[in-house]
Amino acid sequence: MVGLQAIKYEKGKLQVLDQLKLPHEFVYDDVSTCEEAFDCIKAMRMMKPGAPAIAIVAALALAVELEHKKDATEQKLETVKYINSRLDYLMGSRPTAVDLSNAIKLLKKKTQEAAASSTTPDQTLACSHVRQAYIEVAEKILEDDHATNLAIGRYGAEYLRWQQMPILTPVNEDDELRYFTTSPPGTQGAPDRTYRKLSVLTHCNTGSLATSGHGTALGIIRSLHRMNYLEHAYCTETRPYNQGSRLTAFELVYENIPSTLITDSMAGALFARKKEEMNISAVIVGADRVARNGDTANKIGTYTLAVLARAHGIKFVVAAPTTSIDLETESGASIKIEDRAKSELTQISGAVVDKDGKVDVNHTARVAIADQRIDVWNPSFDVTPHSLIDAIITEKGEVVRSSKGTFDFKGIMPERWAAQVDGGEESKEANGDIVPTSVSEESTQFQMEHI
Repeated sequence: MVGLQAIKYEKGKLQVLDQLKLPHEFVYDDVSTCEEAFDCIKAMRMMKPGAPAIAIVAALALAVELEHKKDATEQKLETVKYINSRLDYLMGSRPTAVDLSNAIKLLKKKTQEAAASSTTPDQTLACSHVRQAYIEVAEKILEDDHATNLAIGRYGAEYLRWQQMPILTPVNEDDELRYFTTSPPGTQGAPDRTYRKLSVLTHCNTGSLATSGHGTALGIIRSLHRMNYLEHAYCTETRPYNQGSRLTAFELVYENIPSTLITDSMAGALFARKKEEMNISAVIVGADRVARNGDTANKIGTYTLAVLARAHGIKFVVAAPTTSIDLETESGASIKIEDRAKSELTQISGAVVDKDGKVDVNHTARVAIADQRIDVWNPSFDVTPHSLIDAIITEKGEVVRSSKGTFDFKGIMPERWAAQVDGGEESKEANGDIVPTSVSEESTQFQMEHI
């Protein structure tokens, strides 16, 4: 089965799914300029703020421009200048998105390297070399994101399987489909044991529609389902923009994954009433940014779910590529939280439902759902303290909270750690500066893994 695609790309052509029209319509918008990509991201047609898909769309939009030589430059340094200015412009579409920031820094670096390595006196050819170098890196970002998601899904599914205890009593024949049989974790040649399938809750959208495919948190759910470990997936509606009910619910139904939609305020009641019956074992969420200490910024409502999970003895798991781990931000206290428009909370748009209950996709309406005079506080994200997170699943494996309550990312990204943490501390000591300081966005040096 061909999976859902939020992004369709071939050299010189980019199409992006308008997610505001889901789940009732599939409409792809042609994106041939950076302005169109900016509008696509800013208008939330790419619904998940900070998602990898945003970085991919931004990178590929400029690749399309360069493929068609819209820069019209005649000197290689002019080409570099054009690329840098366009990337700076695209960064403004979602300034808090670490994946976008990472991609832009990588693309600038590779473009500069290409210009420096091109020694031909033919400036037309040199410009072509710089354009081609950019395009290849942008395409690699798309390719590597999908591979990353598959790895996160596999590691996450196995981590959650390892948390399950074997069933020692005989299984009722009528309930056999609620169990799976496999060898115990960490064993070779041992007899298979029977385990109870697990159920999970996820928040916002972290699937194919937020990435290049498969997804992060929803990718773990996909992997659990394909590996026959999953009994049921619950998804929140995710107010105020309803990414959960519009997108995650759609993806779950599309792939025939047993699933149920709940409102954001029902999670505590779900855990209290259904935890034992459905073996609800984990809350799995994505991440817009993970600080060095493990504090995680994600869609508003994530922090609430972490508190509820801890109160009910349920694992709280974050799924994030290493590119979303910001080693230069020491804690969540330094993460900037974007506030969004009040109308997102007081108004809603959708396809009209006729008197027979049928959805008419040809007619949409925007309606008020609150008194328009009420003041609104509408932050995009909240920050979940690392103390409430049990594990962070990356494409390089899981990082679990230690017995001291800390996270250590050094083992999965030693080079970045050496450059950004150890190197940074040495620099501060050399300057006699022992007071932790925040690093500006301009000076932060991220690297995209596997490029």
